[in-house]
Amino acid sequence: MTSTETPTDLPVAADRRRWFALAIVMTAAFMDLVDVTIVNVALPSIEREDGASFSQIQWITAGYALAFAAGLITGGRLGDIHGRKRLFLLGVGGFTLASALCGFAANPEMLVASRILQGGMAAMMVPQVLSIVHATFPAHERGKVFGLFGAVVGLGAVTGPLLGALLTEWDLFGLGWRPIFLINLPVGIAALILGRRFITESKAPKAMKLDLVGVALVTLGLLMLLYPLTRGRELGWPLWGYLSMAGSLGVLGALVAYERRKTRIDGSPLIELSLFRVKSFAAGIAVQTVFGVGLGIFFLVWTLYMQIGLGWSALRAGLTGVPFSIAVSVAAGMSVQKLVPRFGRKVLQAGALVMGAGVLIYIWESGRYGLDIASWQMALPLVVMGAGMGLIVAPLTDVVLSEVPKEHAGSASGLISTVQQMGNALGLGLVAVVFFGTMGDRLTANEVGPEFVDAFQNALGWVAGLMGAIFLVMFALPARPVVTDVHDAAAEEDGEQEKVLVG
Repeated sequence: MTSTETPTDLPVAADRRRWFALAIVMTAAFMDLVDVTIVNVALPSIEREDGASFSQIQWITAGYALAFAAGLITGGRLGDIHGRKRLFLLGVGGFTLASALCGFAANPEMLVASRILQGGMAAMMVPQVLSIVHATFPAHERGKVFGLFGAVVGLGAVTGPLLGALLTEWDLFGLGWRPIFLINLPVGIAALILGRRFITESKAPKAMKLDLVGVALVTLGLLMLLYPLTRGRELGWPLWGYLSMAGSLGVLGALVAYERRKTRIDGSPLIELSLFRVKSFAAGIAVQTVFGVGLGIFFLVWTLYMQIGLGWSALRAGLTGVPFSIAVSVAAGMSVQKLVPRFGRKVLQAGALVMGAGVLIYIWESGRYGLDIASWQMALPLVVMGAGMGLIVAPLTDVVLSEVPKEHAGSASGLISTVQQMGNALGLGLVAVVFFGTMGDRLTANEVGPEFVDAFQNALGWVAGLMGAIFLVMFALPARPVVTDVHDAAAEEDGEQEKVLVG
């Protein structure tokens, strides 16, 4: 997109309300970021207090990730067509309602359904954040705004686990884990009231049409793959599960064929297939997908290992993760500002190797110390892993976009974040195989700890392997990416530019 409609009597730069609007959309983005991390810490409490099965525990996180991924591009397009402010407020309202349903869920099934709804509403809300920023702020102020957004992302990474641990430990009003969702209610209501007053409406002059068939095929294909993965072990790996997973490949193949036809008919496909002719972009999509799988596996099994396997409290688990979050934030800032401009692709490859090394150290320590491992002993592998992750996650999108034609930069950035979320959902589904699949079906109290330690080591072995694969695929990325112009083009093409930083 090259321009936006911003109906106001004053020039945008002179409109002081824009800073109130920024605070509102940043608060909503922070709410979503915290919600993703806050839930992981509380999962063992949900399992204990509500009798949720391990597959339901997976779907509490995977359902959110899948709904969020499937709706990202659609949410962005709806904002372009019907108005960013309108869709933002609709998303905030739906997210707040879904949070209330999660907080008052009567059983695990209702919680899973509410989380899926919450992910869908986040897909309406989050894509509008940077679109509203782009429509509200002049170009010379956006660098400062994007810097603030990066700070919000870092703060969310640190705050989420701690807040989740504190709310779970405090057991406010005897509600147990439920306040981790209910805390969104006052924030969401305030964002709705203030957003109606201070956010200026904007639309895309030439918004692309919605590709609902493409969205349906993507969602169906992923469900056919993920549902058997999460339920397979519990159900004894029935034949229909294997048939469903094989059939998912056919559905995704049909998606490619349909997108080609859609491109010829009206030029508004869900996925711009021509982008895959750019070698660096195709490699970047592979990196984002595999990286998402690795993160999806690690964060869930890490939480279960500490709280169920080692028997730690939610607060202790949350505090243990602080060094990791700080390392990610510090390394991310160094990567973007100093390292990538000088060393290019090598920084990302170093990040993959460093993160893989941290995983291997963690495997060694968990085996060496067993159930007696202490929080301070985990600090070393967590700092190493966090540093590696920070070197990758901050500059990756811009590096992948650097050889993409400017006219497709917005669509490409949206697709990158979408596949990362889908990879995350796939990783959460694979937990049933690489973590729970190594355990016995009925564990005694004395067997739980050792079994979880062994399963944790097995799962981390997979994560280390994925880091090695990412390192090799990164050779297809440009050695010296020029990211500035393409980043600006992504911002200009409003349809999907909002995911450049959100993903």
